[in-house]
Amino acid sequence: MVLGKVATGRDNNFNLIRMLAAIAVLVSHAWPMTKGAAAAEPLVGIVGATLGTLAVYVFFATSGFLITASLSRAASAPDFIATRALRLLPGLVVSVLLVALVIGPVVTTLPTDAYLSAPETWTFVLRNITLAKCQYTLPGVFAPNPLPVIEGSMWTLIHEVACYAFVLAAGVAGLFAHRRALIAALCAYGALWMLAALAPSLPHRLNDWRMLSLPFVMGMAAWVWRYRLSLNAAILGALIVVAALTRHTPVAFPALAAAITYATLWCAYIPGGRTRTYNRLGDYSYGLYLYAFPLQGLAVWLAGPMSPTANIAMSLPAALCCAVLSWHLIEKPALTLRYSRTRGRARRIAHS
Repeated sequence: MVLGKVATGRDNNFNLIRMLAAIAVLVSHAWPMTKGAAAAEPLVGIVGATLGTLAVYVFFATSGFLITASLSRAASAPDFIATRALRLLPGLVVSVLLVALVIGPVVTTLPTDAYLSAPETWTFVLRNITLAKCQYTLPGVFAPNPLPVIEGSMWTLIHEVACYAFVLAAGVAGLFAHRRALIAALCAYGALWMLAALAPSLPHRLNDWRMLSLPFVMGMAAWVWRYRLSLNAAILGALIVVAALTRHTPVAFPALAAAITYATLWCAYIPGGRTRTYNRLGDYSYGLYLYAFPLQGLAVWLAGPMSPTANIAMSLPAALCCAVLSWHLIEKPALTLRYSRTRGRARRIAHS
């Protein structure tokens, strides 16, 4: 089946895929949350990466495909930027404020006045809302926990924004309209990616972007060449085998990223039937991603020492509730506002 023939409209499994990926991140974090930062997370010994890390790669592969599609539909660069901002920022702002100003004062070991007057409380709010330099701790918060951290997932968001900028720059430069130029740009990206792997030391944040950008770029390329890409179980199986066989070679990560990206697209469009009914619920993955980590820490703070399984059982229902509320009360209304303004502008232009 050709990807371009099925990648139309919203009849796909992306919402479900992202939701399962967000749950996988929560499951993965239950180990360090209950046993400390050095605890071995699921799948590390098998594939060399945590379950949460693999789930993040799924997020970026999905984003690469869908964000490139979004850019192709945008009326202008400002329209694209506004849409991305309204999808990312409202839910983030509310989550950060709730964590800092509701959960924080309740669980901190400091007196409330001291907590609210501490500079770290307000740098937490400012840094995490702007994503300039994420801060993961609050004064005295979760101090008795094995992992005294209240935020641990949002570090990926700045890299997501950087990938949005990458796509936008390619669009503004006209690369999507000139395929040879795009191929040259992708070859340059690939060469730089491989050269960076040979560097003796790379700044931590730059290396994080390097790793996360690869599945994103692969998703982007899949959208551009969607009419030349077939979704086939045999190809999927072959990519998984190649990823397994090259695990201890220099091409291990590119092979893994290719397998994850292709698997994500295959799962998004091939399984049909009842799996598509999930779309009726909403896109709860972002809210779950934002609220899972602080609520997992809160579960440990409330109940004391526990197993990873118990942490999952306690925090997942609460995080799901927050995700549902975030989508229906914050994220969806923000997107609806943007779409309403876009339709209104289109009607004004049509009647001018």
